[in-house]
Amino acid sequence: MLIIGEKISIIAKRVREAIIRRDKLPIQEMSKTQWQEGAGMIDANIGPAEDDAEDLMQWMVTTIQESVPLPVCLDTTNYKAIEAGLKVHNNEWGRPIINSTSNDPDRFPMLELAVKYNAQIIGLTVGKGGIPADAEERAIIASEIMARAMEYGLSLEDLYLDPLVLQIATSQDHAMKVLDAIRLFQEMNDPPMKTVVGLSNISNGCPRTIRPIINKCYFYMLLNAGLSAAIANPSETSDVIKQRQLYHDIVSGKIPAEDEKTKQISKTLDILTGKILYAHSYLEM
Repeated sequence: MLIIGEKISIIAKRVREAIIRRDKLPIQEMSKTQWQEGAGMIDANIGPAEDDAEDLMQWMVTTIQESVPLPVCLDTTNYKAIEAGLKVHNNEWGRPIINSTSNDPDRFPMLELAVKYNAQIIGLTVGKGGIPADAEERAIIASEIMARAMEYGLSLEDLYLDPLVLQIATSQDHAMKVLDAIRLFQEMNDPPMKTVVGLSNISNGCPRTIRPIINKCYFYMLLNAGLSAAIANPSETSDVIKQRQLYHDIVSGKIPAEDEKTKQISKTLDILTGKILYAHSYLEM
């Protein structure tokens, strides 16, 4: 399981301020912390970055790799910024991942960069038609991305399929559809296709206090579905990996939901599997 540390994102105030000042220290501190918590790669999310995108991505990649011996996931829609980052990426620490291509023609050129720089790439199973309705529609889009990747000369082993995790607060039914899609993706190739998700998307819009609980429970379910990688908070994913047997025992009924932690896990799994409707106060009911 590859954990791609998610914390270096321009939407975070600390990161945004560090970018404005070109202050390496916060970026390097977050990189080191995520590495120590179990990340095998660091995500560098600079957003569209229309003005100084190329310089910014190069600064981010070199700043991260000066502090940790890890590859970087280059996270932006800006083609030129991706290429600039790939040019300075230190492949001694591993191959980079481009985040991302999709079924939108505007994103096809990212495949060219993956081939040119021997990078891996994430394929979002979405196109101009909007959010896929179910696992089968995600699989259809995935097959089109796979075919296109091969046309560009990319090995399917270098492609991670992303089934697009949606907010539990507004799209509860999609939690299970994503799990079904992950299983389907693995059946579409031999060896099985690699899969990746943006884990914390599941809890976007939820109260801050319950977000880690939802993230952890969903990660447990994703692990069981055969997920290959996650862009996530490594402290959350490490906790689940260490306590995976506890989750198994709660699901199987070996451990009754009596103390606060087991109650939280049990109720959250019921939400994610659609047994009860989501509400911000579900843990209090």
